[in-house]
Amino acid sequence: MRRVFGAKKNTEPPPSIQDASDRINKRGDSVEDKIKKLDVELCKYREQIKKTRPGPAQEAVKARAMRVLKQKKMYEGQRDMLYNQTFNLDQVSFAAEGLKDAQQTMTALKSANKELKGMMKTVKIQDIDNLQDEMMDLMDVSSEIQETLGRSYNIPDGLDEDDLMGELDALEADMGNETEADGMPSYLQPDTETDYDSELNLPAAPTGHNGAPHGRVQAEDEFGLPAVPRASLRG
Repeated sequence: MRRVFGAKKNTEPPPSIQDASDRINKRGDSVEDKIKKLDVELCKYREQIKKTRPGPAQEAVKARAMRVLKQKKMYEGQRDMLYNQTFNLDQVSFAAEGLKDAQQTMTALKSANKELKGMMKTVKIQDIDNLQDEMMDLMDVSSEIQETLGRSYNIPDGLDEDDLMGELDALEADMGNETEADGMPSYLQPDTETDYDSELNLPAAPTGHNGAPHGRVQAEDEFGLPAVPRASLRG
């Protein structure tokens, strides 16, 4: 059978983009090394041309330098071609990597979409709305309870904001009047009332020894004044 149909050949797998890029980069590095060697030779020939006099010797050096320069130009062309091939392979590699990333992203999105659909079956919008309504009702009841517990007792209900502002303005005016004198309240300021007793120069209240003869005590009534003799009352 093998003689008729032939044996199956073992075919090698095609090289990947990375393998081809690595091979081309190696060739490019080899060409770059050759160009560097030719640059060294050109530098030597340049120094020889400067040192030799014009004539057959100088022309021979120039001819060798021209041959090396042509080789350098050829290698530079090969290097540029290899670099262009590497650039094209890099672009293809980037595109392939982008497609792979897109496939992975699509797979992840499909899996996430499937999970979300399964989760959405257990969650209903109506249940969420009902829960929100219940929470709002509970918060309103809690606010009413807090407001009720925070009420003050024995406060008139007829007061409004205008009455409050009026009371505050009057209190501020009273405090301003009290602090006009050196910035001290009225209860800390010295007493400035007139002493009427000192202005009238009234005599002191009589005592039992004033106005009576020596050795005789004059009687006083219940108010501390000299008592009137009974004889003068009869007359």
